[in-house]
Amino acid sequence: MAHTSLNNLPSVLTPPHKQQLLQLAGDSIKKGLCGETLAVRATDYPEPLCLLRATFVTLHVEEKLRGCIGTLEARRTLVEDVVSNAYGAAFRDTRFPTLTWPEYERLDIHISILSLPEPVPFSSEEDLLAQLRPQVDGLIIEEGFYRGTFLPSVWEQLPEPREFLRHLKHKAGLPPDYWSSRIRVQRYTTESIP
Repeated sequence: MAHTSLNNLPSVLTPPHKQQLLQLAGDSIKKGLCGETLAVRATDYPEPLCLLRATFVTLHVEEKLRGCIGTLEARRTLVEDVVSNAYGAAFRDTRFPTLTWPEYERLDIHISILSLPEPVPFSSEEDLLAQLRPQVDGLIIEEGFYRGTFLPSVWEQLPEPREFLRHLKHKAGLPPDYWSSRIRVQRYTTESIP
């Protein structure tokens, strides 16, 4: 089966598709706990799960962040990206020790499927702030080698655009009050599971 481009993505995955992705993420982590990796072939899955998509997998244990890994560019099929990022969130997020079996039993898995990022044109920091859509926009900020992203879900912790942008600059390795005409910003939306 040929991989379909981003532009042909149905606007919403069906509930069975979403359940299948959550199951794959969980299976990938379970395999990792056994010292193995889950191998998937996109051709074994329905067409909507074979589209080239970028995803993030976020893990929580008792509502506390336990890992988050993702991709910003769509280079793999949806099933392959989710399986890889679920494993990465559990075992390769350097902010946390590797996940354990007792934690797995209490794990909440959240998948974010990214739209194609679009450049945001702006003339100043104030202009950029005025264009931000709280609760909707995920942002990518870049300057030179510095790069960082926040998913739209981060608005829940940082609902004010100025603070959202300050924290994102810090995450990218820039001072929170830094500004330059060389900064590039892209925005994307996400389809969230669950």
